[in-house]
Amino acid sequence: MVALSQARAVSYDANADESRYLLDPGRRGTYEQSFEDTSQQLLTLPQATLGTYDARLAAALTAYRAHHTDLRFTGYYGDEFRNITFPGERAAAEATVDAYAVYERDDRKVRTLVRQGRFQQALAFCIGWDKDASNYDFGQYDTALRKLIGINADARTGAVAAGRGELTGRLAGAGAAVPAAAGLTVLALRPRLAEFR
Repeated sequence: MVALSQARAVSYDANADESRYLLDPGRRGTYEQSFEDTSQQLLTLPQATLGTYDARLAAALTAYRAHHTDLRFTGYYGDEFRNITFPGERAAAEATVDAYAVYERDDRKVRTLVRQGRFQQALAFCIGWDKDASNYDFGQYDTALRKLIGINADARTGAVAAGRGELTGRLAGAGAAVPAAAGLTVLALRPRLAEFR
């Protein structure tokens, strides 16, 4: 669950870098590199660049869907996919990465529009909340990620409660055993104590 919470925080950093890329033309290269580094932190595809990331991600997801043990990525999502444990977690993880892939493709669209000199369109697409705009798709991704985090959090909460319940039952039994043990000790020691009279 920690890795997923970190993934959520890092995702917000990536989204901010995408906006900074538009708003600070003098440092576009820096923000583009930061976005790429963050993307690799979230879902690592070795030797992928922003230009190859989407195709490599699509191929990795296709391989995974064909066989769930064929994981061609690491990073936070690689960790998650290698530790699918709870009911509903696999479907939620897949939905999260699918939404992440859409958001990644949106980023490429923003950069393409900027390179084509269509800055206003890039800006509108990047910060737009209309369906299929980048912020809208980021929101869909974040919703899917929160659902995935929730499945893990609920499972952890349930496991803690079950553990406490089991421990409480054992403690009650142990608490009842203490007076019985004390009584038996006294009975066992009585003959010895009688020797000292």
